[in-house]
Amino acid sequence: MSDKIEIRRAIGSDASAISELVRHTIRISNSADYPASIIERVVGNFSPDAMLRLMDRRIVWLALQDGEPVGTAGLDGDTVRTVFVSPAAQGRGIGRRLMQTAETAASANGIKALHVPASITARNFYARLGYNEVQEILSGEERIFLMEKQIN
Repeated sequence: MSDKIEIRRAIGSDASAISELVRHTIRISNSADYPASIIERVVGNFSPDAMLRLMDRRIVWLALQDGEPVGTAGLDGDTVRTVFVSPAAQGRGIGRRLMQTAETAASANGIKALHVPASITARNFYARLGYNEVQEILSGEERIFLMEKQIN
C-alpha cells in the first residue's frame, strides 16, 4: 500500500462506502470509551441512506488511499462533523489533512471560528490541532465535548 492519500469531495455514489467506513470505525475505535448500547445507537445514525441525507446538507470529503476509502469529514456551516479515519489507517496524518481541508473551506466561506463535537475518543486529537474545549455535553451515558478553534 502506498502512502499517497487523495482527498476529494464525496458524491452520492460514495454514501455506502462512507457509511461502512464510519460504522466500522465507531465500532472499533470508540468501543473502549462508550458502552455497546451507545455505540450501536450511534452506528444506527450512519446507514447509507442517512449518509446520503447528510451529504445533501453539508460538504463531505472522502480520503482515499490506493482508491480505497480510509477517511471522511464533513462541514456543516461552522461545524466540522463526522470525522472518521479507518482504524487501520489511523496515525498517518489523514485526520489532520481532512481537518485542514475543512478549515480551508470554512475560511474561504468567511467563517472565523470552527466548532467540532468531539467524542471522548477524538478529544485529544482535536486538542492537538488547536481546538479548545468550550463545553461538555452529557446525554445519558454519552459524553461529547464541544470544541472550537479560531481560523481567521
